[in-house]
Amino acid sequence: MKYTLHISPCPNDTFAFDALINGRIVHDFDLAVEYHDIEVLNKGVLRGEPDISKISYSVYPQIADRYVLLDSGSALGRGNGQLLVRRAGERSPIRRVASPGLNTTANALLVRYFPNVEAVEPMLFSEIAEAVERGEVDAGVLIHEGRFVYERRQLELVADLGQLWEQETGMPLPLGAIVAKRELGSGQIAAFEQLLAESVRYAMAHPAASREFVKEHAQELEDEVIDKHIALFVNDFTISLGDEGRRAVERLTSVRVL
Repeated sequence: MKYTLHISPCPNDTFAFDALINGRIVHDFDLAVEYHDIEVLNKGVLRGEPDISKISYSVYPQIADRYVLLDSGSALGRGNGQLLVRRAGERSPIRRVASPGLNTTANALLVRYFPNVEAVEPMLFSEIAEAVERGEVDAGVLIHEGRFVYERRQLELVADLGQLWEQETGMPLPLGAIVAKRELGSGQIAAFEQLLAESVRYAMAHPAASREFVKEHAQELEDEVIDKHIALFVNDFTISLGDEGRRAVERLTSVRVL
């Protein structure tokens, strides 16, 4: 049976899934893989389309009845939060903010910590920095590679949303997760979960093996940026959430995680 697998083209996902997708580890899953922006992924699971998918943690409460949260594959940690930026030197009130999607964890934290923002404008994550620089919006929330290169533009940091979360909760920030349709059955879900953990371990042990695959999909192609991205978003929580990771997910989503 062929399963649909939807992930993002960002380095943390392609790095983590490389061994699984490209046959560096042995498995029997027949996967039809698609790569989409995180908000497209969120909307896909809300419609119940993919069998297995990357999502923003903030969308999980809406799909928990149909999808199981996998213990492996998460982007979760400390010091890896989304950044709210504006044009350097600008001091006018922040009213209009570009967001990488209304269903994203980035947007959930924006609303949580900046409730007085008047308008949130959904935008492809890779276009947000330019939109802020051009003055199309007052500020923007940067995720993925954008958080590493915004200082090359005429932009400055307003707030690190992940830092605000850590200060409030003392917990690591849950960003993205991998989910699987409940109808796949507990046996297949557990097998894929273990396979993904093995894929992450392989990637960590052989970091050069995935570089060509990662660059094929990345927005920023500089090795330094890719290395920073992977180091920040792929960690022990990506292999297994563990007790601390599960507590953080439950704090963010208010959904019990077994």
